[in-house]
Amino acid sequence: MNKANLKALYLRDLDRLIEEIKSYKDEKNLWIVENQVNNSAGNLCLHLCGNLQHFVGAIIGQSGYIRDREQEFGSRDIHRELLIQEVEFTKDAIKLGFDQYDEKLGEDIYPIEVFGKPMTNEYFLFHLIAHLNYHLGQISYHRRLIEK
Repeated sequence: MNKANLKALYLRDLDRLIEEIKSYKDEKNLWIVENQVNNSAGNLCLHLCGNLQHFVGAIIGQSGYIRDREQEFGSRDIHRELLIQEVEFTKDAIKLGFDQYDEKLGEDIYPIEVFGKPMTNEYFLFHLIAHLNYHLGQISYHRRLIEK
């Protein structure tokens, strides 16, 4: 695994998250939940930030970040600029985590068992980028459905 390339992908996709958040014409639409859509774009943004700040920033980078997953899904009506600021904090956590990460540890087991089974560091870092993109796609569709 080339950590510089993976770090660049995380940062690129977090910049895409910022652009998606900025693309909502009406800031209130970030928080709409309707039909069978269970999560608003705002909550997905907070979830992605909490997820990455915890698993990359705190666990790998030793940032000291403490995750509040309930808050990620329970918060409402946070201003767009604060969401963007949270993404910027997440970018800093990614930089810290990858700067601390030793590629030689790629086949070592990630220090937390997340899905009920051990995973290598490399596997989990690839999982997290896929998770980021999954929710980034949901946010993009949410915006286009809500702001038809």
